[in-house]
Parts: sequence; structure tokens; C-alpha cells
Amino acid sequence: MLLSGNRIRQQMASGNIVIKPFDSRHVNPNSVNLTLYHELLAYDDVTLDMKREEKAHVLTIPEKGLVLKPDTLYLGRTNEYTETHGFVPMIEGRSSIGRLGMFVHVTAGFGDVGFCGYWTLEIFVVQPLIIYPDVEVCQIYYHDIDPDYDEYRSAKYQHNNGIQVSQMWQDFQKGV
Repeated sequence: MLLSGNRIRQQMASGNIVIKPFDSRHVNPNSVNLTLYHELLAYDDVTLDMKREEKAHVLTIPEKGLVLKPDTLYLGRTNEYTETHGFVPMIEGRSSIGRLGMFVHVTAGFGDVGFCGYWTLEIFVVQPLIIYPDVEVCQIYYHDIDPDYDEYRSAKYQHNNGIQVSQMWQDFQKGV
């Protein structure tokens, strides 16, 4: 079952859901809009390798906007730090963003109960698009979960502070 906007507010009051900074104008009937941070990462190499720690460079989104190009994966993050206890958080792009041909996650819209941090966004556009900082680009929503659960505790992504490139290379070092 999805939480309603009213129930999200109730769970925020109890501390089970944290969104900082929080703007009550961003609450929808069953989600909360999240905004785009003013920096992106773009990988340095065209060919990526799952077994290698990939390098990326920072792009700053100026107030006048930044043109994103197709065939490039950009990593961004939300301005909002979130914590979710007792619910499964998920993000989706807003329909207004989708109608401009912008995807805010390639496959990673599914969060884990107990996740604490900023959401890394895997941004891709189907045609050139000018984007701006602080725009409401995605929405977070919450599912109930069976009461017998363990909270997310991964060292790779938990309590992140910035935009994160893939940490999959660590799995290969462990022999996974």
C-alpha cells in the first residue's frame, strides 16, 4: 500500500520519514517532490568497466541553465537528504520532466527500508535539454513493508554526502 501525502506528513512528525530541507508545498496526494542539486557528474571515459572504479568530473548547473546532451549519462543528486524507517522509499521522475524526454533514474528508483542519504539520480535525455538547479525533478513515495524486515546497512551508499559513481567494482574485489 502506498502512503498518502497526509500519512507521509504524519510519519515525518514521528521521525519514521525524514526529508531535509522540507517544503510543504512539495507534498502531493501520495508523494513529495524532490529537487535537483546544482552539480552533476559525468564519467571521464566513454566505455565503462564494472570491475574498475570509474573517474568522473563535476559539472556545475548555473542559474542560466546547462544543456544536457543525449548519449551521455549524468549523475546528479537531490538537494534533500532523506531517511526512511519502516517503509520502502521509491523515486520516479515527475511527469513534466518525462514529457521533456528526461529520465531521472535508469534503473535505481527502488530504495531500501532504512536508507539514509541523498538520492543519486541517473539522468539521461533523449534530445538536448536545458536544465536548471533546484527544479523539482522527481518525487519520492513510500510503500508499507512486512513488519519482519532488516534495515539497509550497506557501506557503499548509506549516509552519502555527495553524488556517487557506481561502487560495483567493490563487489568484484570481494569475489561476489
